[in-house]
Amino acid sequence: MKILIKIYVIAILSCTSTISFGQQKRALTHQDYDGWETVSSEKISKSGQWIGYTVNPQEGDGRLEIVSHQNPDQRFLVPRVSQWEFSSNGDFAIGKIIPQADSVRFLKLKKKKGDDMPKDSIFIMNLTNGEVEKLARVKSYSVPSKKGDWLAVHFEKDLPKKAEKKETDDTTKVKDSKTEKPKKTDGTRLLVKDFSNSRSYEFERVKSYSFSENGDFLFYTKAEEDTLKNAGIFVLELKSGVSKLIDEGKTEYISAVFSPENKYLAFMATEDSAKSKKPYYDLYLFDIAKEKNQKVADKGTTGVNGMVSKNGRLFFSSDENRLFFGTAPDYVSYYYEDDSTILDEERVSLDIWGWQDAEIQPMQLRNKNRELNKSYLAVFNLKSKVITQLGDESTPQIVTDKKVKNHYGLGFDESPYRRNFSWDIQIGSDLYLVDLITGSKILIRKDVPGNPRMSPEGKYVYWYNERDSSWVSFDVKSKTFKNLTKNIGSNFYDELHDSPSLPSSNGAAGWIKGDLAFLIYDRYDIWKIDPTGKAEPVNLTKGEGKKQQVIFRLEKLDNEEESIDPSQPFIMSAFHELNKKNGFFRGDINGINPPQSIIFTDHRYSGLTKAKDSDKMIIRRSTFQEYNDIYATDMDLSSMERVSNANPQQSQVKWGSVELVDYLANDGVPLQGLLFKPDDFDANKKYPMLVYFYERNSDGLHSYRSPAPSASTINIPYFVSNDYLVFVPDIKYDLGLPGPSAYNCIIPGVQALVSRGFVDASNMAIQGQSWGGYQVAYLITKTNMFKAAGAGAPVVNMTSAYGGIRWGTGMSRMFQYEQTQSRIGGTLWEKPLYFIENSPLFTMDRVNTPVLIMHNDDDGSVPWYQGIEMFMALKRLDKPAWLLQYNGEDHNLRLRKNRKDLSIRLSQFFDYYLKGAPAPLWMTEGLPAVEKGKTLKYELSGNQ
Repeated sequence: MKILIKIYVIAILSCTSTISFGQQKRALTHQDYDGWETVSSEKISKSGQWIGYTVNPQEGDGRLEIVSHQNPDQRFLVPRVSQWEFSSNGDFAIGKIIPQADSVRFLKLKKKKGDDMPKDSIFIMNLTNGEVEKLARVKSYSVPSKKGDWLAVHFEKDLPKKAEKKETDDTTKVKDSKTEKPKKTDGTRLLVKDFSNSRSYEFERVKSYSFSENGDFLFYTKAEEDTLKNAGIFVLELKSGVSKLIDEGKTEYISAVFSPENKYLAFMATEDSAKSKKPYYDLYLFDIAKEKNQKVADKGTTGVNGMVSKNGRLFFSSDENRLFFGTAPDYVSYYYEDDSTILDEERVSLDIWGWQDAEIQPMQLRNKNRELNKSYLAVFNLKSKVITQLGDESTPQIVTDKKVKNHYGLGFDESPYRRNFSWDIQIGSDLYLVDLITGSKILIRKDVPGNPRMSPEGKYVYWYNERDSSWVSFDVKSKTFKNLTKNIGSNFYDELHDSPSLPSSNGAAGWIKGDLAFLIYDRYDIWKIDPTGKAEPVNLTKGEGKKQQVIFRLEKLDNEEESIDPSQPFIMSAFHELNKKNGFFRGDINGINPPQSIIFTDHRYSGLTKAKDSDKMIIRRSTFQEYNDIYATDMDLSSMERVSNANPQQSQVKWGSVELVDYLANDGVPLQGLLFKPDDFDANKKYPMLVYFYERNSDGLHSYRSPAPSASTINIPYFVSNDYLVFVPDIKYDLGLPGPSAYNCIIPGVQALVSRGFVDASNMAIQGQSWGGYQVAYLITKTNMFKAAGAGAPVVNMTSAYGGIRWGTGMSRMFQYEQTQSRIGGTLWEKPLYFIENSPLFTMDRVNTPVLIMHNDDDGSVPWYQGIEMFMALKRLDKPAWLLQYNGEDHNLRLRKNRKDLSIRLSQFFDYYLKGAPAPLWMTEGLPAVEKGKTLKYELSGNQ
């Protein structure tokens, strides 16, 4: 059913306040979370005329707003949009509308399912007049990715028809309860139409479909009806409306893809039963102009190693002369598996961990499906009709350039080094240059670290070598290597890196068109490197970054460009490392002129996006007090007009402010931290203070933080609104001393604030999660200055955690201590005292601070028995401690109901200890197992 709705232009409300001057502001409550909004999915039309974005509360129904770039007062609203886009010409907006949240919840309470639940619909909005067409019960929709103003809509299955009723004189009777049973099929109706409604086509039993990039064609597959063997694949010429049958009679057609200029359509098909456990797929190529379909490959075709893989990706080279596909080893039969005389209860089920295995069993099990579905790249040459296998067991990974226009690709083989991955996550790979036509391989170098890639024109292979902190290139033609940064007097590694692993690079901006130069970053500046070595390296930012401690990075304004066009504006983001100012500068790609400031303010900027066919742009800007709204601007960035206006209700609540704090660590190293202060902060008063930490956070001075239920850590806006100070200090680490490093950095920051007189030193607490939770556990064994502590997923015993598993990935935890965050820098047997001295479990008898622990029984990162070890030690020592264990939950809480619950318990816990509020019953009485699920014990003691 089609519905025409007129959506009228409405006035922008961004400057309208919902409260009058002088009205008393209130503190945030946990009930405020649901209505707090997020702006996302922002887009700008190709012409730049329209801007669109979704606004969604954390719970409930959101909306799409489409706004004129020229006049932000002109806007259209569409409720409950979950995904959307502009048409190619920018005259229409299309998107999916989801059912009302309240209706869905009500029906769930009624135990409704399936067809009794409301389905998605789509809207088609004409932006010239605001008219909207809606189509109900929609499964999916699609538009061409580059051009062509067409829309395809795939509908849900039709609802079963109800039996007709026959009226009689005195009663209503069912006319005929017997109706013809519809044929069983997975396919449903597909509507293809243009946006002007001048042309439309409909097809039944459609299972899959997709447009060509330029919108000239659409393919669709039809599903079988019952067992009639009438599945098929078709191509529709959109201009003429002619639909051509390509093939039919197979069981399934999958993975169809058009060639770049729409000369061909490639797809895979199988004749095996849908119930077959070992189906074989064949590869087909259809010449659209000649209307000729040919089988290109099957399991017996010369050049195919094994069989055609249904999991391999089909894609063409840019010249349409090569078709790439995947192969896989043929199925293997196992006698034990196939023996039908063995009962299920007689089958052995076990995992065998072998010392020689490349991956340990938990990791193998996690990666089992990936291993079963792996494929090796092969290519069919459309001119010679020859199939060449490119990837194989010896070179399993083959990487091509994005548009597959180059002659060569790269091959990787990490198998010689994979066994070490449990403790060395920086293993290398043997790197090969692969001829994408002949399949020949040349070994570039063994054990190459990092992430080698090819330059856009395919002239060079390049990578960052972490082992000597240099950028390296390999000339494809001359087969020679060059250290690109050897003679530059600057560091290209991360200078703030403070873990035992090798530091990464600062990144690269990319290659100038024609592979003429490579642009890379040091800590602050941008360098232009001649890959031939003939020209001297040029500091494009003239050293101003290092001089002013401003980090310059190139902004990519065209995401489709693979290289940097020197004729286009050279726009750089800029971030001041000390005062945290942020903005944009105009640079000189020749390095003659120094950077020129465009805008540089006390904000955080992100999401700079340029319209494809004009200089109009959108950008996002925030501070702690201002939501990260969208602004309309242009290439000059001289004026910014706010477009979105999320969370106007913030004006009704006490919000607070943030201050950048400078202080010295115990070893004299300058550090920074963030101090969040309540509204109407008075330096003559004393406030309770929470201290939260995790690595370094001061760069987030101007980041907006939304009130939201906690996945694991304190919500800063909530506590600041409720008259707490919140301090977030930076931490720098000494290798082998993670615990003492935390003490060295956190405690002097707290003491520096206490010395300013406004912190109530008798009412301070600390809270952290994961690595922060570990540091909380460590600190309370070293100081009694905190009245309470919250530790989420804390590692308290490094000796037992070292040998544990990260169940989320199946990896051994060894690498974390030897190389990364835990920063011990050696094995348990090499540095046993470091493991013990940094483990708070062994000094739990020194703890005098009440602790709230959260550790969940499906934690995929930190073994949850670590939380148990901490809790049991404190319980054994008769120290106040509580352990929150959310059933089936991960490292950080995933379910919103549990996040809300944790938020309440965190605030009750800290309010009790730091503000003298009554204790809740869950703290005083606990929650006995027999009462689980019956009560939450939020009630306060004496108030039940």
